[in-house]
Amino acid sequence: MHPELLPTLRHYSLRLFRADLFAGITVAMVALPLSLAIAIASGATPAQGLVTAVVAGFLISALGGSQVQIGGPTGAFIVVVAGVIAAHGYDGLVAATFLAGLILVVAGLLRAGSLIAYVPDAVIHGFTIGIGAIIATSQIKDLFGLTVEKVPADFLDKIPVLWAARGTTNIWALAIGVGTIVLVTVLRRRAPRLPGLIFAIALTSGIAAALHLPVDTIGSRFGALPHTLPAPHLPPISLDMIGKLLPSAFLIAFLAGIESLLSAIVADRMHQSRHRPNAELLAQGFANLGSSLFGGLPATGAIARTATNIRAGARTPVAGIVHAATLLIFMWVAAPLAGYLAMPALAGILMLTAWNMTEPHHWRDHLLLPWPDLFLLVLTLLLTLLVDLTTAIGTGVALGLLIRWIRGRHGAEPWTTPDR
Repeated sequence: MHPELLPTLRHYSLRLFRADLFAGITVAMVALPLSLAIAIASGATPAQGLVTAVVAGFLISALGGSQVQIGGPTGAFIVVVAGVIAAHGYDGLVAATFLAGLILVVAGLLRAGSLIAYVPDAVIHGFTIGIGAIIATSQIKDLFGLTVEKVPADFLDKIPVLWAARGTTNIWALAIGVGTIVLVTVLRRRAPRLPGLIFAIALTSGIAAALHLPVDTIGSRFGALPHTLPAPHLPPISLDMIGKLLPSAFLIAFLAGIESLLSAIVADRMHQSRHRPNAELLAQGFANLGSSLFGGLPATGAIARTATNIRAGARTPVAGIVHAATLLIFMWVAAPLAGYLAMPALAGILMLTAWNMTEPHHWRDHLLLPWPDLFLLVLTLLLTLLVDLTTAIGTGVALGLLIRWIRGRHGAEPWTTPDR
């Protein structure tokens, strides 16, 4: 279960470092706006998102079982983090992240990495589509520049509130948000090696600042970003808090484990390598422990950033370490620039993230699934939207195992490990 970094360093060379340096800097330019936007959408501050990307991003690369995995805050956690903050405050989230880190370390030591094969694909697709829909609706307010005192957390309550506020649409905010979406989409197709996210958001935010457009920015809403990491400290945890936070901690740990291992599998296919699942779980555990000590958010392996890292030419975990170091340097020398980033531009980026999470290229395949699998997908999706993620995942996995047992009883192949 040793980290992938150790055998890498035995045969490391200047040629490998040049490739990792370019890839790490490139993926940092993608991770920067995403980390800020995900933190804001979660109900945290942009500084907490940046701290998470630096601390957890470094630990996941340094200790992980994948050669090219990139870690940090991800869109899948937005719904969970927002719910924990609403119920227990930000201190409660930090404590839940710490507990989740401990759970993941134990899971790694117990070699639970292979258990991902028993989570049905239909459940994974159902809750990711649901999360994508929730993230998209949470960004409508900033994308359209709506004047709404408080947007409800529940999906069904949110829609009528946003619709009632449609008359307050800020045309300049909408132009900045849509312009960012269009720019990112075009750059991904025409110049995929260019860090299109940071280029697009810098351009649209620069236009908003130069023309003094009436749109919110990170600086106007949250103030300046810090120049350094905060001092590490243990989160306040009591026995009473542990009892209240354990369900959230298990959910964070489950999501971190699932997403990191899925991301590592995608990386294996793209990079022609093979990850160590139990080492990866251990790294996720230590990364969440580390993030919580610095007051950060839950973290996991990020599929989109990992893919960007590979396309940019990453060869070893050093690229992920360079990515974290680049973000830390940004904090030291250029943090004030982040204050000019326009909120509608960040909302546009998260709209694209939400769209990609739903994997529209797989929708047709979903409709062709056997009816038990399609039922499982739709049920998980509806429970994610209408109840909560814990219920959705718990019900989905339980029903998935029941379907597996019934198929086995009727002579069908009881289980085929998903091609992940």
